[in-house]
Amino acid sequence: MADFTHILATRPDFTESDREWLHHLVADWQVIADLSFADLLLIVQDGDGNYRIVEQCRPSTVMTLRIDDAVGALVAPEMVGELDAAMQSKTVFRSTVLRAVGKSTVCNVYAPVRHDGKTLGLVVRETNMATRESNGRYESESINAGKQLYEMIPRGQFPYVNAIMSQRHVARVSDGFIMLTQEGIVRYASPNAISCFRRLGCLMTMQGHFLSEIGTDLLRRNDPVPEALPMVLMGKDAVDSEINANRSAVSVRSLPLYDNNGRTGAIILCRDVTELRRREVELQTKNATISEIHHRVKNNLQAVSALLRLQARTKSSEVKKELEEAQRRVQTIAMVHEGLSQTADEIVDFDKVISNLLKMSVDLATMCDQHIHIDYVGKFGMMPAQDATPLSLVLTELITNCVEHGFEGRKEGHITISAGRSGNSLNVVVEDDGSGLANEEHDGLARSSGSGLGTQIINTFVTNDFGGSVRWEPRHEGGTRVILDMTLRAAQNE
Repeated sequence: MADFTHILATRPDFTESDREWLHHLVADWQVIADLSFADLLLIVQDGDGNYRIVEQCRPSTVMTLRIDDAVGALVAPEMVGELDAAMQSKTVFRSTVLRAVGKSTVCNVYAPVRHDGKTLGLVVRETNMATRESNGRYESESINAGKQLYEMIPRGQFPYVNAIMSQRHVARVSDGFIMLTQEGIVRYASPNAISCFRRLGCLMTMQGHFLSEIGTDLLRRNDPVPEALPMVLMGKDAVDSEINANRSAVSVRSLPLYDNNGRTGAIILCRDVTELRRREVELQTKNATISEIHHRVKNNLQAVSALLRLQARTKSSEVKKELEEAQRRVQTIAMVHEGLSQTADEIVDFDKVISNLLKMSVDLATMCDQHIHIDYVGKFGMMPAQDATPLSLVLTELITNCVEHGFEGRKEGHITISAGRSGNSLNVVVEDDGSGLANEEHDGLARSSGSGLGTQIINTFVTNDFGGSVRWEPRHEGGTRVILDMTLRAAQNE
């Protein structure tokens, strides 16, 4: 079935502002469904004039009437006359007929969604009549609050035009709600709302007192006071904030109530987020520790690299070359850790890391009068350390082999690295326009120029760690082509 966006697209008479208004409505109407203990449907006429359900909202405070998804469905023909009448109404339109939805008896109420002088559609409140029997104070206050918000829709007072929402964990009706008078006095507080303020240290009876004074009395000298908190506690604006007191945290949100004459009061939603904030602090501490560990490892590796460089100055030419190779490999690992130390999830942008690494490898391997260029085709993507470190070593060894053997005695050369990735499968092709396969490959391995450690690194990591293969073949235009087929161990599917 067609979704919300597709159905709205059939109405060219709707402006971008009209569509945005409907999106704001469905983004915030959950609070009405929860307070009213009722299902909500948004009905709009499509481009052919048919009434369709474009969105629905199930209450989280009572069992829903609609188990199946109704979005995209046409409205029953017998309801069209009632919908036409509701579309012409300027206020809430009440059905005179009780209907059956499943085994439940339902009363429909329609709120025309008006914006910029025209009616865009209808919000249908489907009330299960069983929820209106034997209600206590909590249910009565909740239903009345939902009714007031619902009646604000035809007047264009809901959704709120300049709502400021900054909290990550938005308070819900079931978490606790408080009803304020126009003056900001607590008229009713639900049991969960009382529990939230008890945790903050409030021991007094809340009803009959200014909520702003209750909140102020809870705060101590060093407690943080968000700028929006006073506006929330007075219920004057549609904003949210957080109260931090008594080593506890409560998220609060204000929903002002209006009638034709102006503001009449407010609903304050509150949610105890103490444990959530505690876990966030623990996570931040853990991330900072991991980052610091990576940073120290990187520094230690750089120190090892510096020692190898100093030793290389005092040894024979053969030993000097081996020490320079060891230094290059240590620097490769250090650069991967440098990337890891800048992230909290131990994942690096491998394309960024490998470009710096290979540039360093080429600079170390080339003679002073050589100019070797590297081009990249495709993307490696994001990669965790478990894959990034060995893959970096493999590629740097291949590039070093290209420069030392493929471009030996040449002034310039060109290397192309092509990457193709699908989930955990990675294909890498390294091509150069050097002197050819005979100078770079020996018995299916990279040609050794010393201890043979480089060839061992390539073969071990690709075949054993990545469960892959290495193929050497001549390049059609001259030079060498190396094909790596690997399965990454820790990378997420993309």
